[in-house]
Amino acid sequence: MLLPPDLRDWVAEDDLVHFVIAAVERLPLTQFAVNHKGSGDEQYPPHLLLALLIYCYANGLFSSRRIQRATYRDIAVRHLCADTHPDHDTICTFRRQNLAAIAAAFVDTLE
Repeated sequence: MLLPPDLRDWVAEDDLVHFVIAAVERLPLTQFAVNHKGSGDEQYPPHLLLALLIYCYANGLFSSRRIQRATYRDIAVRHLCADTHPDHDTICTFRRQNLAAIAAAFVDTLE
């Protein structure tokens, strides 16, 4: 029986993704809005989307479509997202609804 690979084994120990995941886990995320409308879109926890944005911004990825593509192609991003793939609309909506909170979290992460 073949098991899916553990993506942690493929990401270097000193990769920025580990720092971002740990930093976001320490942040209070109660102020983040997520899609609760029941529109049928898959729900992603705010810590996952926030960590995804912070990691991608730190690596020069700003377009929601490029970030979505990275969830398929970049091993560190796949690890960060637990091998799930938020679509560009989900990423963009989360960013739009939480712009001020994301900016504050980004600064808190760097401190």
